[in-house]
Amino acid sequence: MTRDPIELEIFKNLYASVAEEMGAALRRTAFSPNIKERRDYSCAVFDPHGEVIAMGDHMPVHLGSMPMSVRAAIAQFDLAPGDMVMLNDPFAGGTHLPDITLVAPVFVRRGRSRSRAASRPSAPPDFYVASRAHHADVGGTYPGSMGLCREIYQEGFRIPPVKIMRGGKIDADVLALLLANVRTPREREGDLGAQIAACHTGATRLGEISLRYGLPRAKRAAADLLTYSEEMMCAFLAQVPAGTYRAEDFLDNDGVSETPVRIAVCITLRRPRANRSRLSKPSTPAGAPAPPWVTVDFSGTDPQVEGSINAVAAITFSACFYVFRCLLQEDVPATAGLMRRIEVVAPAGTVVHARPPAAVAGGNVETSQRIVDVLLRALAQAMPERIPAAASGTMNNLTIGGIDPRTNEPFAYYETIAGGMGARATKDGVSGVHTHMTNSLNTPAEALEYAYPLRVRRYALRPKSGGAGKYRGGDGVVREIEVLADAEVTLLADRRKHGPWGLHGGADGAAGKATIVCEDGTLKELPGKFNTRLRQGERVRIESPGGGGWGAA
Repeated sequence: MTRDPIELEIFKNLYASVAEEMGAALRRTAFSPNIKERRDYSCAVFDPHGEVIAMGDHMPVHLGSMPMSVRAAIAQFDLAPGDMVMLNDPFAGGTHLPDITLVAPVFVRRGRSRSRAASRPSAPPDFYVASRAHHADVGGTYPGSMGLCREIYQEGFRIPPVKIMRGGKIDADVLALLLANVRTPREREGDLGAQIAACHTGATRLGEISLRYGLPRAKRAAADLLTYSEEMMCAFLAQVPAGTYRAEDFLDNDGVSETPVRIAVCITLRRPRANRSRLSKPSTPAGAPAPPWVTVDFSGTDPQVEGSINAVAAITFSACFYVFRCLLQEDVPATAGLMRRIEVVAPAGTVVHARPPAAVAGGNVETSQRIVDVLLRALAQAMPERIPAAASGTMNNLTIGGIDPRTNEPFAYYETIAGGMGARATKDGVSGVHTHMTNSLNTPAEALEYAYPLRVRRYALRPKSGGAGKYRGGDGVVREIEVLADAEVTLLADRRKHGPWGLHGGADGAAGKATIVCEDGTLKELPGKFNTRLRQGERVRIESPGGGGWGAA
């Protein structure tokens, strides 16, 4: 049946608006500055098979990996109206432990969305909605749950897929078990409540859409969006020169040893055969998987390491999703269809597909950035005018925790710090911006100082840290924070030994730095991955990397 392009555009925006409104509800009702101010969350809408049909413009590292969480929830439970699944286990659909995902089924019957058990129990859900948020603490060895650990058991409270809600009521036992294992239970409960509200918002809006247009039409449009996304990706890939493109890049170390960690990729782009060029006339039998036009192979990547920079398979897939999505026009729907013709090969037991009990806190935030870097470096050989130089390549994950003297209660503060964007073929890179797998903001100084016993002493761009070239890389950031009470400080960062690479003759950006400013003014430089104890009045200064330059000056 021929698709109506106007109807397709309408439903694309309808489903996208559901995901965006879910995110707005989550942000408005959350307790922690990490979600309210930094916006470290994501929401998405899924079809009855767990295929993503719409994403909010939230965190790329969350969005590409969230379908694994939905599939894990579906595989574990036969969900009834009013149920909701919670999980954060990186080896069961999650990414790293601070990212807690809630998955809710949406039942639409007789044109109405029902969240109670009045619907037929045996009927499968018509849609799913999911919300994911980075919680500022989920227990473990270090405040903030982002420390230098050697196994996942040290990183925090690990949650397999469990029902946090049954028949519309919160499971008090499950919630109590979680809150007893975190440092900031009130904040965690508030943020979980915000995620629940976001899922309820999504379910309500999907019910309204089905009431207005009819459930069969709404579900048919969702399936059409998947196919349309696939077609648009194939149309783009048909314009890319066929060939094999290889690249490698390195993480500084794993935080335990000083050995660099290699990530290698081989991207094979095949020229589609004539009988494959039109998706309306598939060359494969009905029900068979579509043949891949692109293979992204990470064979040759280093084995998983002792430190916490291991990435699970969901992270690697998410990075690939992000890179190829960025190559398309902005108005192409970000659905699961985009990856139907892209095969990702990530050998198990490597740093891009870690197996338990590997520590993985940094894989989500640091290794994901390096995977993007190596993918772009390879694709720059095929599309030299489309690919920018390397961005800062690190999220500069800073966690500070201790006892707040104002309340005598534990506090845990987490943020990522922006850096420089790589220069492009037509213009300079942007300074002081979060790039690639993070789409968050820095916590405003006013919000930080109000919520925590901390003081922002300096927040500025880092002059001349961007790489020189025909077009300069963006400058990094200097952020200096004073602790007003004794506190544990942890940093997970990278690009400290080598700055972000330039392209086509452009210079590398400046490497990052971390410094402790003691009360007497003496400076103590520390590596990119460290944990230390600061006394009241001492400061931590982070200088983030600048982006690489593009073209010879």
